[in-house]
Amino acid sequence: MERLSGLDASFLYLETPTNHMHVGGLLILEPPAESGIEFFNKVKTLVAGRLHLARAYRRRLQFVPLDIDHPLWVEDADFDLDFHMRRIAVPPPGETPDLMELVARLHSRPLDRARPLWEFYVIEGLAGGRVAVYTKIHHCCVDGISGTELMVSLLDFSPEPRNVPPPDKPWTPDRAPNEIEVLARAAVHGVVQPLSMARRVPKLVGTLLNIGRRALEPGARLPPAPFQAPSTPFNRALTPHRRFAVKTLSLAEVKQVKNLLGCTVNDVVLGICSGALRAYLADLGDLPERPLIAMCPISVRSDDQKGEQNNRVSAMLVSLATEIDDVIERVATIKESTREAKDSYKALPADMLRDWSMFAAPLVAARAARLYSRYKIADLHRPVFNTVISNVPGPGFPLYLAGAKLEHIFPVSIPADGVGVNITVQSYLDNVEFGVIADREAMPDVDRFVERLQAALDEMLEAAMTRADEAAEIAARVASRPAPALGAGRIKATVEEIASRRGPEVA
Repeated sequence: MERLSGLDASFLYLETPTNHMHVGGLLILEPPAESGIEFFNKVKTLVAGRLHLARAYRRRLQFVPLDIDHPLWVEDADFDLDFHMRRIAVPPPGETPDLMELVARLHSRPLDRARPLWEFYVIEGLAGGRVAVYTKIHHCCVDGISGTELMVSLLDFSPEPRNVPPPDKPWTPDRAPNEIEVLARAAVHGVVQPLSMARRVPKLVGTLLNIGRRALEPGARLPPAPFQAPSTPFNRALTPHRRFAVKTLSLAEVKQVKNLLGCTVNDVVLGICSGALRAYLADLGDLPERPLIAMCPISVRSDDQKGEQNNRVSAMLVSLATEIDDVIERVATIKESTREAKDSYKALPADMLRDWSMFAAPLVAARAARLYSRYKIADLHRPVFNTVISNVPGPGFPLYLAGAKLEHIFPVSIPADGVGVNITVQSYLDNVEFGVIADREAMPDVDRFVERLQAALDEMLEAAMTRADEAAEIAARVASRPAPALGAGRIKATVEEIASRRGPEVA
């Protein structure tokens, strides 16, 4: 029995009927030697033999009466593998759009909180005899890095599955605590938590003071702040339904751009997303004059925390420079924005987000999330940021599932109220795999957006190859730009902007 951390529990509290907080993955396999039920049973046997490698697969939630404390993880005495592993098929002809629609519908369904929070689908009927596997697991169990590690525990480095020894002792679930025991633990935690919170207050106050002092330094350069993002068609309240699309780009071309422009792979990925979003919004006639802002998750998992199945994540806000026409200058601006964000992030404690999450009361947090969703409050204010772009490094060597080689690994993530598009990227072999999940109404033509990812990379590569000699000069010019107005100057600019949006005064 283990209590969820405040950060892990926050993913439960943020979940609403329209905002489902599970993450997933879509694996595309070469045609396996077996087919149909034979391959499914082979995969099922493999998973059954490795359940002890992943505690999350057998744990379920136990909620505290009246929600006076964070829920507990308890081992499910009624664990049923048949419930979690399912065999389905796409309708003929089994082309990519058919699979994308199926995954979008599966991802639109919430997980059953009375059982361990994961599902595993073997999907047949794909063109060419290929097989797909779609998995989903609640974000309260894993973050991007630990989720990748969890999936890798089921995969092998060769067609022949490795021999995984059974656990030292046969699995027997712990006795589930009754409500009196749960309340007693909550009461103890109710005494200990305020003391722990009190110890963290000086650090949090010190962090805020450091941020303030940094902001007031002459020439200080800070990353974008929340609520500075412009409005777009996909920044709106969510519906319960999703659309999903994928795209594979060349990792070699991404690295070529990186080397020619003197930036990082992550800068290039952000530049690709920026170019695609810019083209997509321009086609709609809705490209804002202000730059789009992306939230980029950051793993704060240390080496000694690898293998832990929980959340060790923070975030930074980055300008996508979508208002800049010149692609070289756009990438240089993104590079500078990520540098500023990283410099500011280094001044913050790695566990700051976890510390803040301790102050959230379970009942209040869950009710607030539901009210925010029910009354579509995201439609009433400026976006906190425009999109989420997450870049997770993946293996550069082939992986196999039950003897079948993986062709592609596409991530499937989470849109949020007010942020209707999530772009998650993972490298695999020589590919950069994009998985774009969107609210069905916020971006109904998500497939049109993903097609612009290749065009954005082509534009960057052509510019980098023909203008590489200009890149360093442009980057230096971007880095030497004066810092934006802070303090009273920024407040005045914001007031003037709001006044200009009101239009002429009525006499």
